[in-house]
Amino acid sequence: MKVLVLGGYGLIGEALIGRLLGDGHQVTGLGRDVLDAERRRPAVRWIAADMSRLLAAEDWLPVVAGMDAVVNAAGALQDGPRDHLDAVHRASVVALVAACERAGVGRFVQISAIGADLASANPFFSSKAAGDKAVASSSLKWTILRPGLVIAPAAYGGTALLRALAAFPCFVPAVLARQPIQTVSVADVAEAVSRAVAGSLPPRLAIDLVEGNARSLADTLSAFRAWLGLPQARVVPMPAILGRLAGAGADVLGKLGWRSPLRSSALAALADGVTGNAQPWNDVCDHQLQPLEATLADMPAHVQERWFARLWLAKPVIFACLSLFWLVSGIVGLIRQDEAADILVSRGVPANFAQFSVLAGSAADILVGAAVLVRSLARPALLAMIAITLFYLAASTLLAPDLWLAPLGPLIKTIPALCLVLVALAVLDER
Repeated sequence: MKVLVLGGYGLIGEALIGRLLGDGHQVTGLGRDVLDAERRRPAVRWIAADMSRLLAAEDWLPVVAGMDAVVNAAGALQDGPRDHLDAVHRASVVALVAACERAGVGRFVQISAIGADLASANPFFSSKAAGDKAVASSSLKWTILRPGLVIAPAAYGGTALLRALAAFPCFVPAVLARQPIQTVSVADVAEAVSRAVAGSLPPRLAIDLVEGNARSLADTLSAFRAWLGLPQARVVPMPAILGRLAGAGADVLGKLGWRSPLRSSALAALADGVTGNAQPWNDVCDHQLQPLEATLADMPAHVQERWFARLWLAKPVIFACLSLFWLVSGIVGLIRQDEAADILVSRGVPANFAQFSVLAGSAADILVGAAVLVRSLARPALLAMIAITLFYLAASTLLAPDLWLAPLGPLIKTIPALCLVLVALAVLDER
């Protein structure tokens, strides 16, 4: 079969593509940024497109033409510079369904979410439910799957945060530690999609994908800590106010393009519990969904998982330190402009040029210090930091070579800054 997978390079979508390829299907993936996806899955035909802009059936018709099945694994957690919940979860799905009906697409699989409800106050769940309604109201042979907390070998968003919290030194911090959670293996989600595409599930089926029993967030974190091979540690419940503050801060970062799993939508979802009904799946399918222990046992943790878990929380600290360092450097240069210019004048630089150099350097420092906080500008800002630092080193070599042997000479002061920038570049992922 020819199968189109929307959001094919995400945590769930990539696993679905792997399974569908293994089933022998011809797979096409669609997403906004497909360059890395093309490298990871060269057997897939990739289409670069933004779902939030495909809002009419005519926009989708060239994409779905000739497809036997469509799997929608695309989604966003919260509105942001690149994410528009209503457009992605509802408006584009309405247009996509209409295009599939007109193109004669045989099957449609919608990956929804536990808690999707039109009456929900959480825009994530209400917009997801609106998309589900459009699918369920169609004439297509549809299947709506509502997975719980999806556990996969890859770590992204909430599952990355789980690993990081589980690896916290000495104790495990947790907000809403008693809230119930039901997980599902990404392999089980892929199995369900495979069966839906093949037509082996009952038609027009909306069903939860969750393990049989719920467990608390605290128990989930303890299971992840044991999986990482770390010694047992006490789970310490954090005050609710701390969660609200973290959510507010993450929302601000979200407006700057950073997709933190601590945003208020995620915390609100956790506050309601991530639970569903496992029995309907067991009634219609002989494939039992495995519990968390079995899921973790199927993907044993190695040194790379421990490194990732221990260092994941360092990423925001690194970027905060970089931003603060460059902002303070630029502000101090402006405040002490005359003193800085006098140093250059004492080295033979003309007074007017010295004043201009100090102003330009301070402005550049402030600009890159602010730009690194914006996700879309972070990489250019980091590269600019390297260029500016090397320029400062070269200028100091020409103007004040005697300072190189001083205890706090240019080399001693700039090498750590360069190293921090290089580390930031290394942890700046593209998602």
